[in-house]
Amino acid sequence: QVQLVESGGGLVQAGGSLRLSCAASGRTSSSSVMGWFRQAPGKEREFVAAVLWSGSVIRYADSVKGRFTISRDNAKNTVYLQMNSLKSEDTAVYYCATDGATTPATPITSIGRYDYWGQGTQVTVSS
Repeated sequence: QVQLVESGGGLVQAGGSLRLSCAASGRTSSSSVMGWFRQAPGKEREFVAAVLWSGSVIRYADSVKGRFTISRDNAKNTVYLQMNSLKSEDTAVYYCATDGATTPATPITSIGRYDYWGQGTQVTVSS
């Protein structure tokens, strides 16, 4: 089992910035990728960004490219999401997730790749 704990959400004005953190614990040796997803009210959960622990692959949703940056600190088993130039449409609950190496062929942009999820952190952007 892997446990994930997100932090860093909050209320920010449009154009502002926030940095989310996600700390992983437990059997992290089986994890190969960390991802961020978000879910707005009445909408499906959607992919935001993902990074392999090796750092060799990073992916972003088109809607956040150029504004969000995902990074990781392997020594701390922590992944970050730096969010700049926030827009009202970025308002959502943000979840971090990781895999258990059960579906390595599934793209890292797909929800199906991920086995473990954090509890989520609310990000609200006021216009």
